[in-house]
Amino acid sequence: MILRVGQRVPDFTLPDSDERERGLSDFMRGGNTVIAFFLFAFSGECDREMCTFRDDAEELESLRAQVIGISVDSVFTLRVFGQTYGIGFPLLSDFNKKVIRAYGVMQDPWFALGYRGVSKRAIFVIDGRGVLRYRWIANAPSEEPPYGRVKEALAKLN
Repeated sequence: MILRVGQRVPDFTLPDSDERERGLSDFMRGGNTVIAFFLFAFSGECDREMCTFRDDAEELESLRAQVIGISVDSVFTLRVFGQTYGIGFPLLSDFNKKVIRAYGVMQDPWFALGYRGVSKRAIFVIDGRGVLRYRWIANAPSEEPPYGRVKEALAKLN
């Protein structure tokens, strides 16, 4: 299923890197939410992407946005990843691949190594009412998000 801009997104609950269950609706209470789906922790482009969002945290907060990163990594891997790179936003584990399926971003198979059920790199900007306002899905795993367009989408919501 492909989610369309203007459509309500599915709510979900996933464990964070501290093994606490976190729901999308909890994040939306604070305003806008940027969901950054990424393939794997410690994998070059994914590291750069999460560090870019980390470095842009102040600007994103000024746009009333909370970033959450989601991958199929275990909570244990995400904990070390977050600590290694000083990631201050929540990293959620979709180890069972429920959310990447619900959001239509499952790469199956992942052509590079034949893995099954890896997330595509994708960005979803969701307003405080749970409506999708911007969507970007990479054509290739090495493609980084258009960070400027994400910020433009957030600016339009304020």
